[in-house]
Amino acid sequence: MTPPLITISKLASLARVPHAFPYQGSKRQLAHTILPLIPSDAPRLLEPFAGSAAISIAVRYVSAVDSTIIGDVNEPLMTLWRSILQDPSSLADAYERLWTEQLDDPRSYYEQVRQKFNATQEPEYFLYLLARCVKSAVRYNRQGEFNQGADHRRLGTKPAAMRKRLLDTSATMTGTIIRTGDYQAILDLAQPGDVVYMDPPYEGVTNVPDRRYMQGLLRSEFEDSLAAAIKRDVSFILSYDGATGAKSYGTPLPESLGMLHLHLHAGRSSQATLQGLDHVTIESLYLSPALVKRLGGEPAVLAALKPDYSQPSLL
Repeated sequence: MTPPLITISKLASLARVPHAFPYQGSKRQLAHTILPLIPSDAPRLLEPFAGSAAISIAVRYVSAVDSTIIGDVNEPLMTLWRSILQDPSSLADAYERLWTEQLDDPRSYYEQVRQKFNATQEPEYFLYLLARCVKSAVRYNRQGEFNQGADHRRLGTKPAAMRKRLLDTSATMTGTIIRTGDYQAILDLAQPGDVVYMDPPYEGVTNVPDRRYMQGLLRSEFEDSLAAAIKRDVSFILSYDGATGAKSYGTPLPESLGMLHLHLHAGRSSQATLQGLDHVTIESLYLSPALVKRLGGEPAVLAALKPDYSQPSLL
């Protein structure tokens, strides 16, 4: 059976939610759909594939949970997050210096900063690269070096705007615990009341020449981890695979896991836009049995999300 198609309905409560930096694949828009799936009694959200931590920021912004744990295998990314949470003002000062120094020759300056970042992994360099690279689309070579080029049509977020983003995000995420490493270590921390949001690397976009992630994800091991989490009654939400235009990524996760499978209309594909195409993205969203039960069962979940049964999915 084709999963129900959910169209994102914007929540007024998230109209001014902050974000620290631009990041391809960010779930800022999906947060409007995911927020209603957080039980009112959830004390904590765990996000083991953090990226821009858009879901954690959203749930903390509206006080849907009291605390958050974010983690990622990308060590420079988590170092950047530590700077944002521990000393956003100093990070904003460093970004302003870089942004101002680039003005004489933005093209060559970007390349110089990219070289410095690959040599030192300093967070202010990473922030500058994210603000200026093409469509905020991080790319790495096989040595794990950042190799995305600059978008020469723009100079990146202006310092005053970046400072406000960093300060507002830091305030929203006060007390957040940061972990660097494999997702399993964070998943193992989940307690019965917690909710885990996972946005792992999708099949078909990891072990390829144009790498979007520093490290791929072995599907068989991930399925085993999901099965173990389900056995422990972990409440989790999983974004995994989908389709852009006529192109599908991966195959659905096994029905034997017993997860509620939804299709989510995620808007225009930034990757397709890079190629001059106008395609929409449909993402697969999975809910663990324990979470569905806490939310009142499948009918209650669908009533909250209001699926559009008149529109066929792209998958």
